[in-house]
Amino acid sequence: MNKDQLIAKLKPIIAPYVQDEVAFKKLSEDTDFVKDLKINSANLVDIILDIEDEFDIRLENEDMEQMLDVKSAMAIVTSKLNN
Repeated sequence: MNKDQLIAKLKPIIAPYVQDEVAFKKLSEDTDFVKDLKINSANLVDIILDIEDEFDIRLENEDMEQMLDVKSAMAIVTSKLNN
């Protein structure tokens, strides 16, 4: 799965929790979930659970702690899918 495909799969997962629609429209690898999209920590947990379901992967606590932006989410999902 390439970067664009991965972002396309992440967008609908993230969308329900976004508080800043303008930033969401410009979503890229550099988008920060909390700073840019104004997603609170409780909703960040929901996103992580949704990512686990969507990609059929299991994320550990250390994965969750690192998943603060789109780039880190993509890296973690890719590494889990390749295991």
